[in-house]
Amino acid sequence: MKNYKQIFRGTAFTSKSPKEIQILKDHLFCIQADGSIEKIVAPDEPDYQLLLDAYQDKNYFHSLKEGQYLLPGFIDLHVHAPQWAQSGTALDIPLYDWLNTYTFPLESKFADLDFAKAIYEDVVSTLLANGTTTALYFATVHKEASLLLAEICAHKGQRGLVGKVVMDDPQQNPDFYRDADTPTALADTEEFILAVKELAKTTKQGVYPVVTPRFIPSCTDEALKGLGQLAAKYDTYVQSHCSESDWAHGYVKDRFNKNDAFALHDFGLLRDKSVMAHCNFLDDPDAELFAETGTAVAHCPISNAYFANSVIPIAHFHAKGVEIGLGSDISGGFSPSLFDNIRQAVISSRMLEDGVNTSLPAQERGVPGSRITVHEAFYLATAGGGESLSLPIGRIEEKFAWDVQIIDTKLPSAKLPIFDDKEALEDVFQKILYLVRPENIREVWVQGEQVHSR
Repeated sequence: MKNYKQIFRGTAFTSKSPKEIQILKDHLFCIQADGSIEKIVAPDEPDYQLLLDAYQDKNYFHSLKEGQYLLPGFIDLHVHAPQWAQSGTALDIPLYDWLNTYTFPLESKFADLDFAKAIYEDVVSTLLANGTTTALYFATVHKEASLLLAEICAHKGQRGLVGKVVMDDPQQNPDFYRDADTPTALADTEEFILAVKELAKTTKQGVYPVVTPRFIPSCTDEALKGLGQLAAKYDTYVQSHCSESDWAHGYVKDRFNKNDAFALHDFGLLRDKSVMAHCNFLDDPDAELFAETGTAVAHCPISNAYFANSVIPIAHFHAKGVEIGLGSDISGGFSPSLFDNIRQAVISSRMLEDGVNTSLPAQERGVPGSRITVHEAFYLATAGGGESLSLPIGRIEEKFAWDVQIIDTKLPSAKLPIFDDKEALEDVFQKILYLVRPENIREVWVQGEQVHSR
């Protein structure tokens, strides 16, 4: 019998499809040394009792307690790591003012590596504690601090995809916070890519460099073209903001006489490894271009409520074949929890479908077919994120990484309202998604390694 590194026994919930969950009741999950799931064994299979007899007395056999359940680790497709220091601040002012009054002054301080270290260590630890096992990060324009964030992800065991932000246009960025010039921005990006690729060689769960134009308004044409060339040269991930708000969407149309999606594509920035945040104002040709190029949308429902001037039609884009995952957008979104963003994704979709202006007749008030279920929102936070990144993550399934969170529904300080021991597991799952708080997340594992426990 094969010698596994870890074996877990318990009940797991994972996405079977965007609208369906799979319940693996009291299964055995056999994890090999590389941190992937080699075998999942149901109680009625012949190997089940054999494995129990062979392993249940070993210290690497983990049997979940009554009321504990396994969920896949969450995948956060849009985090501004430096902005963790201002989360919950000034969310009542327009995006342009928020960036220039609060965000850019804060991000400029990350030239100080001691300052950067304190915030980056805390944000990575906080996300892990909230069940986020993989995060796609914007850092700042500073090459050294951006590399530090990748090193902290590697050390703490989180799968981090990190981008050194490019903001090179002197007309659009403040003097105190931008790249020195376009050649420097591109050279720093290339050096950053090479340094993170070297770091990845010794990182079990993986760290990845990401080409990161902040958004079109912050970059010159020369920088956007050069970044597209670097992404192709090193086959890297790409991230940016796309058609987020009336202001950002309108700026690009005025500058290029086309929408963000086609402008980014012209610079080589839409590819299978591209993730674009927000995308609230995509039209159908934009969405079709995303589907054609394999570009994914990072849906940030809490942030969108504050800064996007709209509700994104997630169900419509999904129907067009666009890959979609979930993002917290710290700190445009105040919460580091994808549980909170799952809930808001459902709420926002229902408001889009039903409409909000009661002066209109009910049949004219909303956008039909817009609502998503909590199952679909869970899919976005897990399997959808994995597909967006083209990585074997986000599902509890053979050959996928053992990235999981162990949820305790019976914790005395945060007990979920489950009063019937025979309550349907489907209902338990929904209660978990709607009611779990961080203290219910007892353990978090990434690539077969425990990275958080309470």
